[in-house]
Amino acid sequence: MCMEKPTLNACNLVRTFEQNSIVTTVLRGVSMALHRGELALLMGPSGSGKSTLLSVLSGLLIPTAGQVLALGQDYWSCSEREQERFRQRHFGYIFQGYNLLPALTARQQLEVVLRWAEQATVREARRRTDRMLGILGLGNKAHLRPAQLSGGEKQRVAIGRALVMEPDFCFADEPTSALDWTHGEGVIRLLQEAASQRGTTVLVVSHDARLLPYADRSFHLEDGRLREERVLQTTSAEEEPVTASN
Repeated sequence: MCMEKPTLNACNLVRTFEQNSIVTTVLRGVSMALHRGELALLMGPSGSGKSTLLSVLSGLLIPTAGQVLALGQDYWSCSEREQERFRQRHFGYIFQGYNLLPALTARQQLEVVLRWAEQATVREARRRTDRMLGILGLGNKAHLRPAQLSGGEKQRVAIGRALVMEPDFCFADEPTSALDWTHGEGVIRLLQEAASQRGTTVLVVSHDARLLPYADRSFHLEDGRLREERVLQTTSAEEEPVTASN
């Protein structure tokens, strides 16, 4: 993996925020490289800038300085329209609060992404959606709306929405924070499977050290500075099948 060209390469990222004439520097010259088929974990104390870095890398927040190369393309030098198209085609997002649309069923949450971003036909969107829901163990819950789903089920729908287009990148912000460990382990194993079996580059922000065995690499962010930590991966998606629980 390390011999391959990075799919995501961040160079000397700086991000500052200004409020009431007070400038706060959140990222201080951060550089990192991620590869295809890799699950990387971004950890650090609360307020260290993890979510800010994730937003910069995933095209949601422009850096004050620095460069982000995604699939060899200088993302932040592109026009807003080009950025939007790139995000639609290559990026998948899993948000901490699920961000599901309350009026839509589990099936519709995925179908709308395919119909909007890829202009998939109704039949194609249904086929791919049903396949993903089946993988997630939600085939019998496809007709339910978020209010009718458990926390673990809602998070699996959010994962399906992020992965149904088979993106090159998946960015997950604290995807297990609201879940007990049984559900949290199921979530991280699904993301690990997306990386190992589909070649997705997965970056997970978390404060939960129990996720470390599932990561290929781990990064620690503190006071706006990043360091890479060696990870000995002991838990493989191939060791046992993912068991989806409610």
